[in-house]
Amino acid sequence: MPAPSPSATPAVPAAVPTSASASASAAVPDPGGPVGRGGLGPVALVVAAGVSVQFGAALAVLIMPRAGAAGVVTLRLAMAALVLLVLCRPAVRGYTRSDWTTVVWFGVTMAGMNGLFYQAVDRIPLGPAVTLEVLGPLALSVLVSRRLLNLLWAGLALAGVVLLAGHGSGGFGGLDPWGAAFALGAGAMWAAYIVFSARTGRRFPQADGLALAMAVAAVLSLPLGVVEAGSALLAPGTIALGAGVAVLSSVLPYTLEMLALRRLPAPTFAILMSLEPAIAATAGFLVLHQALSALDAVAIALVIAASMGAVRAQSRRASASLPQAA
Repeated sequence: MPAPSPSATPAVPAAVPTSASASASAAVPDPGGPVGRGGLGPVALVVAAGVSVQFGAALAVLIMPRAGAAGVVTLRLAMAALVLLVLCRPAVRGYTRSDWTTVVWFGVTMAGMNGLFYQAVDRIPLGPAVTLEVLGPLALSVLVSRRLLNLLWAGLALAGVVLLAGHGSGGFGGLDPWGAAFALGAGAMWAAYIVFSARTGRRFPQADGLALAMAVAAVLSLPLGVVEAGSALLAPGTIALGAGVAVLSSVLPYTLEMLALRRLPAPTFAILMSLEPAIAATAGFLVLHQALSALDAVAIALVIAASMGAVRAQSRRASASLPQAA
């Protein structure tokens, strides 16, 4: 699942912008910047950020017996908001009512995305949860582009989901049906998150809008966390683990990806982010001992291939629309 975005302004949403730069990954590519300009350095930063996000999600699953899914969301958002507010120290004056409406909706989508995702991973394995979640950004990409090629990529992703659902027993391919529904809902909120992240980035400088939206999300999640976890939220061990989730899933990937995007073309970044379901499946296996069948692995691979293909097709179209140098 995505971590907070630096809120860059995209021209067209990318297929799977996750982790720290949901909107930055959708920006128009720099025609003068070759993919290899930054060498392996920025690529390693992006991959490290993806590993951080998904292992943070795996750690969150381990905390759920203590605080519940809603409690974990509250811990993550509250601590991430605290860190970002301290680092960014955003101004609260000088903005219009429309600006504040935008940042509030950004916070609402962030809270919804996190809440639904953690409800999903409380019920189904991490790899399939992220695979279902990325369908939201992919659908947004198809709707915005309205190109036949992207419809074909969407069909490939749908084939992966059908394969994921086509075996096993007990609902969605052996997955808890509510867990699958929560993951799809998280994907829909992720698509909305991309839209409001972009709008926030146009209205607020640097990461100020992100910090304010994170605070809104933390406030919205607090009642649900208190109702589910109660005093467990104040247990020192739970707070320490929650801080670990906030750092791994929000603060660290945001920093790594922000550094990577200074040297890495945005389409390349988005393609690398398409590997998120595979990283999630690996984290689920290593940390949570959630093994995947061969069919599950093929289904995840199909969704990854569809996402990468949609991003590449989109970036080629953006490059073709730019004026050529004489």
